[in-house]
Amino acid sequence: MIDLKIPISETTIRSLKVGDEVLISGNVFTGRDVVHKYLHEGGQLPPEVKFKDAILYHCGPVVMKDEKGNWKVTAAGPTTSIREEPYQWQVIRDFGLRGVIGKGGMGEKTVQACKDYGCVYLHAIGGAAQVLAECVKRVGGVHFLKEFGAPEAIWEFQVENFPAVVTIDAHGNSLHKEILAQSQAALAQRV
Repeated sequence: MIDLKIPISETTIRSLKVGDEVLISGNVFTGRDVVHKYLHEGGQLPPEVKFKDAILYHCGPVVMKDEKGNWKVTAAGPTTSIREEPYQWQVIRDFGLRGVIGKGGMGEKTVQACKDYGCVYLHAIGGAAQVLAECVKRVGGVHFLKEFGAPEAIWEFQVENFPAVVTIDAHGNSLHKEILAQSQAALAQRV
């Protein structure tokens, strides 16, 4: 396992390759469909939200307040990433992201943006929302909660040893593309 500490340098990101297993620690921001569309259309991040050299997590967490009034994450599983494909390349380019966490992979525009701007796509385990929530040690803040609602807001999570696998690297390699090609070849041999 490779330890990734946020903020992450471009040099560190470019040293990763498809198949590398990582443990992420530091501040991770969530962002789903509404956030991506908002940023694509020229929306601005609050000054305290720093995407540069950070990781954006495609996640609509389940978050509640505890008896002391502090936010507690009870589920934090990945959302299907391909929905963000029309916008992700621009968000990587414009905001200096070094990583995107999700599930299911992304398309060619995102693969190219990862290569051009020094970013990786990190696959998190689907169906493990409660286990992944245990990696969230603290909620540092929430932004656009009233405007976008809880699942679509930008949550700032302090994570520790959050597990993921590099499935798109900063060299243009995509494990998703490789598996699709292998699957299509195997299917073609059966017909």
